[in-house]
Amino acid sequence: MRSPAFPEDLLAAQCAWDRTYRALADPARRGGTTVLRRRLLKLSVQVWWHPHWSSRDAGCGERVALRGRARQLESGAP
Repeated sequence: MRSPAFPEDLLAAQCAWDRTYRALADPARRGGTTVLRRRLLKLSVQVWWHPHWSSRDAGCGERVALRGRARQLESGAP
């Protein structure tokens, strides 16, 4: 099965969400998490309410595919 195509801005927001989440979850980080938490909330809104989802009958499977595709991009896979 072919992976769905996602708009570039949606993929960028999901990649930024993943990076921000990892930074926030870093056990070595002490304090200074307010900015990261606010950024994570902003990115969550961008991803969840992106017009891509309203333009089609997208289910949770497609949202999972977006997260997988973002992880591939972050790891350098084509």
